[in-house]
Amino acid sequence: MIKLSALLLSLFMATVSFAAKVGEKAPDFKVSDMNGKTVQLADFKGKFVVLEWMNEGCPFVKKHYESNNMQKLQKEYTGKNVAWLTVASSQKGKQGHWTPEQAQTKAKEWNMAPTAILLDEGAKMGKAYGAKVTPHMFVINPEGVLVYNGAIDDNDSSDAADIPKSTNYVDLALKESLAGKPVKVSTSKPYGCGVKF
Repeated sequence: MIKLSALLLSLFMATVSFAAKVGEKAPDFKVSDMNGKTVQLADFKGKFVVLEWMNEGCPFVKKHYESNNMQKLQKEYTGKNVAWLTVASSQKGKQGHWTPEQAQTKAKEWNMAPTAILLDEGAKMGKAYGAKVTPHMFVINPEGVLVYNGAIDDNDSSDAADIPKSTNYVDLALKESLAGKPVKVSTSKPYGCGVKF
């Protein structure tokens, strides 16, 4: 029993130590997008990068897409030369897994506007960042350092009516970063549906 506890503790510590941390270099990745193109962090050197974990069946993701909140943010910041990468890490047979065709269909249906939609088969990227839920959001600065890790906003409800009265942490982090200011809220507890590794 003691050996099992020690093993579980070491596995937990290994998972924690590999999760992306604010103030440290963001883990590199090499993942295919929905069009079959290989995308890696190095492709966006010199730019701010937003990573957004998603699962179309999650009510918390639907809250932000069916209200057009996520697309509005994507359009605003890709228009300011920010790279926005939407990532699906759920594995085959689990909710939120996308084939390239499913991703292309949903992107049209929801009028999604990220720079790319990444299909993280094997979940290496999701595990490297410690993505816990959908949506789980990360912001990386042009030097490749993580400046935000957490929830999209401060309201963990699944009701779209709550969006206007919420503080959007991603919007705030990008506004401050683009103005050359430090990010005041650099971490928060992400909320949503568990990523199905």
